[in-house]
Amino acid sequence: MLVVLLAALSGCASQPSNIENVCTIFDENGGWFNNWYKQSRKVEKEFGVPVPVLMATIWKESAFNARAKPPRRKLLGFIPWKRPSDAYGYPQALKSTWKWYKDDTGRGGADRNDFGDAVHFVGWYYYQSHKRNGIPRTDAYNLYLSYYAGHGGYASGSWKNNRHMKTAAARVASMEKVYRQQLASCR
Repeated sequence: MLVVLLAALSGCASQPSNIENVCTIFDENGGWFNNWYKQSRKVEKEFGVPVPVLMATIWKESAFNARAKPPRRKLLGFIPWKRPSDAYGYPQALKSTWKWYKDDTGRGGADRNDFGDAVHFVGWYYYQSHKRNGIPRTDAYNLYLSYYAGHGGYASGSWKNNRHMKTAAARVASMEKVYRQQLASCR
């Protein structure tokens, strides 16, 4: 019974009421079992990726929905069909990338729908982007391009002629600036 109660309490973080405001996000998810701000700061210290970059990425990927999945494709324009990928959770990480993360970090019990694990994954992935492609850990635009295109895709420049990828990265960079300004005032 106690195990069920603890599991329920630790996994019950709700989607924030205002995902455009990082102060609200942290205020609403600062309980004893699920303190998002402390988890994000710990990742910032471990990997050198600022909290606003981490949060802007999760904002773009899942809108802070723990169980987010890509929308299903439509068969004949109206019949729900397969999803385009197995991306899932806060970071919208693919199973293969998540496995790499768990193997590399030794975090075998990590879950894509757990905020602490998800924010750690984003920090870890961006640190890999920094090591592999030399992207500064404060450069939200290029970090997100590497997240979207993958490390190899970023290195080969697959994103350069992809307006959708560049627009997504620009949105992340813009939200990172908003979150950075908000975070300075809400502490």
